[in-house]
This record gives sequence, C-alpha cells and structure tokens, in this order.
Amino acid sequence: MSRTTRALRTTRAVRAVRAVRAVRAAAVTAPLIGLAGLGLHVRRNMGARSGELRRLAATSPNAVDGVFANTEPGLPRAKASLRMLVNLVRSRAGRNLPGDRVPLAEPRVPTVPGGLAVTWLGHAGALLEVDGRRVLVDPVWSEYATPVPFVGPRRLHPPVAPLTVFSDTDLVLLSHDHYDHLDRPTVLRLARDTSAVFVCPLGVGAHLRSWGIAGHRVVERDWDGVVHVAGLTLTCLETRHFSGRGLRRNTTQWAAWKVAGPDHTVYVGGDTGPSRVHARTGAEHGPFDLTLLPVGAYAELWPDIHADPEQAVAAHGALGGRVMLPIHWGTFNLGFHPWDEPVERARKAAADQDAVLALPRPGQRVDLTGVRTIDDARAAVPTEPWWPGPR
Repeated sequence: MSRTTRALRTTRAVRAVRAVRAVRAAAVTAPLIGLAGLGLHVRRNMGARSGELRRLAATSPNAVDGVFANTEPGLPRAKASLRMLVNLVRSRAGRNLPGDRVPLAEPRVPTVPGGLAVTWLGHAGALLEVDGRRVLVDPVWSEYATPVPFVGPRRLHPPVAPLTVFSDTDLVLLSHDHYDHLDRPTVLRLARDTSAVFVCPLGVGAHLRSWGIAGHRVVERDWDGVVHVAGLTLTCLETRHFSGRGLRRNTTQWAAWKVAGPDHTVYVGGDTGPSRVHARTGAEHGPFDLTLLPVGAYAELWPDIHADPEQAVAAHGALGGRVMLPIHWGTFNLGFHPWDEPVERARKAAADQDAVLALPRPGQRVDLTGVRTIDDARAAVPTEPWWPGPR
C-alpha cells in the first residue's frame, strides 16, 4: 500500500469519526435547543416579570405585599379525596364534549356599529356595539387556552371568523389575565392590525407592554377607576375571582366592567363567583341594558371562583339587567360537568326567575337597539336550543 493510499484512508477514517461525533452531538443538542425554545415560548406567554407586577400592585389599596385579594371570605369547599378526583375525571370523560359538531353562525359586522348589539364569539369573547362604537371583549383565537402548545384545554369549535373581520374594533376590553381570557397571539395580532386601545385591570397592562404593545395604547384601572375611550365611559368594577399566569396567584387585578355610552349600558362580568358585590354594583351603577355573565366551569372544589348558572342568573337580577348573555361555556373544557349543562341550567333558572336570556350560536349577532321593555327584549333575543347534547 502506497503512502498516498494510507493517507487517504486515514483522512476518510477521521472524517467518518467526525461525522459520527457530529451526529451524536446533534442528537443531544437538538432536543436541548427545542426545550430551550419551548421554555422561551412559555416564558413569553406568561407575560411580565414579577418585579414589574409587584411595582404596580404597590400602587393599589386592594393589594398587600404585591398580592390582590377578594373582599369577601372564601366559601366552604368540598374536601377533595383521591376517590372524588377519580370520579370527577371519569364523569368528565366524553360527557363534557359535544356529541356533534358545534353549529356556528357567520358574524355580521355592520359597516356602522349599532346602538346596542352583541355577537358572542364563544367562551367569554364577545363583540359589543355600544352607541356606535365596537368593543372586543376577552378575545381568544388560539387553539389551546394554555401557555404550552398542544397541552391543556382545547377548543371545542373553531373561531367563528378570521380575526381580520374585527379589524375596525375601537377598543379591546380585558377582564383578567387567565389564559382563556388573555391570549398573547390574539392581542398581538390585534395590536398589529387595528388601532384599538387596550383597556384592562391594574397589572394586566404590564403583560401587554412586555409583549411589545406600545404603552400609549394600554390603559389600566383598579376597582372603581374610570376611563373615557372612543366616546365610551368604562368603569372598572369589583368582582370575585383570582388571577395569575405562572405559579404565583393574584399578582394582577381581576375585574368586571361597566361599558356606558350616551344611551346604553352593558355589564361585562368576565369571571366571577357568587358575591354580594353584584347587588352593590346594581345599586350604584345599574340598571344595565345587557349583562354578560359566566355560567360554566363551576365545581364544588371551587365554589367561590365560578358562579353556577343559578347564581349567575341571580346576579343578573341583582345588577338590574334587562337581557343576559350566558358566557364562559361551550368553547373550552374547564370544568367537570357535561358541556351543555351550564346553558340548560341557565335556561331553567331564567324561567324560574323571569329573566330574559339571549342564546345565540357562536358568531350570531343579537341586535338590542330600540329594546326598552322586557317584552321588547323577549321578542328580540334568540331562545331556541341549538346545541348538541353531550357525547
């Protein structure tokens, strides 16, 4: 064998060894890079750093040591046991899913906003038309209500329309920072494609600014704070819930909102448990032409976090509401009950309490302009069941 041949074979052997080492290194490095990328994605979705949230909380009389709290004591909770949790999970399987495709309506967004109309977008999302202005409430277009892709509560139906359909929105109204109400990809697209102002409870704005939304487009208020935007007056109202996007809870404020124009007033409930505050709000800020109140994701394990349907209808009455739109059901699986139980119980409660319930399909617009009496309201709202039973 010549010296040249031996050198060539040595070179080839060295290259082969290097190639094997490179493949091994890639096999180790690629997952690490992927995990690092996932970690960065999750961290960005979480929002503002704790230091910034503590700084904002320190400005609020409703927070102590950087933590917000409800003004009412917690309600007695069912004692959780392993058997109870297993039974809840078993009961959840299948029955909390629709037995057929969820029927959607194509949103009709008029060129000129109405005096009072609402388009339910699914879950807590809605497009309000109040005295010629458009208000997009708690919009979530993502497939999962979670910071981690492909993990957690998944949509039971697609978004009712592309987000571009709502590009003429005047303001985006947020109730709190939970993932099923504050969705980073959605608000970033709205910030990019619209000129809307973002109105939110104290501390939630820090998340938006951390995602690159310009500070002049973000307005924050604490309970009882008032803001005037686009010809509307919005009042931040106390409600009973909690907040948090990471391991720490209650680092930002949660709220309901009064949205008032010259002629119409809407109560946006966000998330709430049963509370005496609804009666106080009704006495101080009511009556309301329309209320948006959550009826789903209730459980004995968290009785003061989410109102059940009967409590929600009672809150509507305490608020002095004329028409109630049940929200927080039908889009994400967040509780253990059958998927249609919230709306069925709400219908019965409304009949028992003589309340007017609007029951539109996701995407269906309900026009309440000109409604002045209960009889007007009953004639104006959809009431027929459209939802498939549980699987």
